[in-house]
Amino acid sequence: MLSIRNRLAALFFLITVFAVGVVYLYVTPQLQTSLRDEKQTALADAAARLSQPVLDAVESGVPRDDLEETVAQVADRASARATLLAVSPDEQTVRPLVDSSVGKEMEAAGLEVAERAVDLGATATSAEVGSDGRLTQAAEPLVVNGTISRVLLLTAQAEDVEAQAALIRRQILVAGGIAMALALIIGGLVARVITQRVRSIEQVAERVAAGDFSARFPTGAKDELGQLARALDDMQRQLAELDSARKRFISTASHELRTPIFSLGGFLELLEEEDMDPETRRSFLRQVREQVDRLGKLATGLLDLSRLEAGSLELRPERCDIGLLAQVVTSEFVPALAAHDSRLELRLGGHSIRAQCDPERVGQVLRILIDNALTHTPSGTDLVVTAARGDGHVRLAVRDSGPGIEAQSLDRVFEPFYTSYSAQGSGLGLAIARELTERMRGSLTVDSQPCAHTTFTLELPA
Repeated sequence: MLSIRNRLAALFFLITVFAVGVVYLYVTPQLQTSLRDEKQTALADAAARLSQPVLDAVESGVPRDDLEETVAQVADRASARATLLAVSPDEQTVRPLVDSSVGKEMEAAGLEVAERAVDLGATATSAEVGSDGRLTQAAEPLVVNGTISRVLLLTAQAEDVEAQAALIRRQILVAGGIAMALALIIGGLVARVITQRVRSIEQVAERVAAGDFSARFPTGAKDELGQLARALDDMQRQLAELDSARKRFISTASHELRTPIFSLGGFLELLEEEDMDPETRRSFLRQVREQVDRLGKLATGLLDLSRLEAGSLELRPERCDIGLLAQVVTSEFVPALAAHDSRLELRLGGHSIRAQCDPERVGQVLRILIDNALTHTPSGTDLVVTAARGDGHVRLAVRDSGPGIEAQSLDRVFEPFYTSYSAQGSGLGLAIARELTERMRGSLTVDSQPCAHTTFTLELPA
């Protein structure tokens, strides 16, 4: 009973049982009551309609035989027992006078309904259980010479109503049994189809969980399971892309880490030689220091990138002066600019450039852009850093007059580990800068003209 298939089949069955039970226990009694009321109304109408011939016979004073014949004709036309009762002078009791069923004793209930008709001065009806079974009665008072002196009583058996109700109950039980059997069969078939589809989705999900991203979910159906399959298929494609990116990231990171480590190992072996001249030793030590710096930058970049991808990097926005921030950051590169034999010009607007942002992260992006320009341009290349505000945005731009970026590389410069100069840089800086910018709801773009200039522009909402 824990399976969806059995639960669905049981649900179909229980719904059918409930429907049959409601019809049998609620609808059938009401139908039986309606049939009885209809029978009683029809008998009352017949009593009112057929009372006139009896009244005419009474008023004309016909012989008893003729009166009995008239009452018998009324009984035949009403398909019921007809009884003419006389009302006592005190109008308290009635007694049978003429009866179409000779020899049958009058039921006490008939006398009661006749007396009630006299009291009401109108047609009275009742449904009672007599010696012959369930009876339906209608009494019509007859006014003779301005006084109710006679009552016409019609009595009919209600067994036909009971028989009809019993027949309906039997038919409901038979139909209910067939419906319950069909509910079990159809519910089982429907549940089987649904569980098979669910099982197929489950099997594909198990393959995807095991790392088989070539598996495809059945997305052809338009119903809810089809929508679920399409959502899982989209998830599978995203997981495949993430897995591919993860593998590329690990492969590239391993290669980037292995290269300086192997270089350090080689330099250390060479430095172990005792007969090495001082100048060569100093050159090797300088290269070891460069490789260590490269490893440090690579490790820091990997840590920052992993924190960004994990969403654990917290932003602390505040109202800050972008121009002042640019002055502080550019001043940090005075030694690097001197070593690179380059000049940096800072261009700021005449008014304060303020924005709501995380100054630490904006400074980190600006440092990456300036460092990237120094790393990928030849010595003597001048830089221009511009800060401006307009159209509800703040823009920081770093422009260099270097050789530019090849057109085929422009779309990939923000990818992790991508660099057009394999011997320089880690290829992580611009990727981190782009990710930080997007976290701050900004944009980072590049414009480059070969042998002319390259400009990286950071745009943030003011």
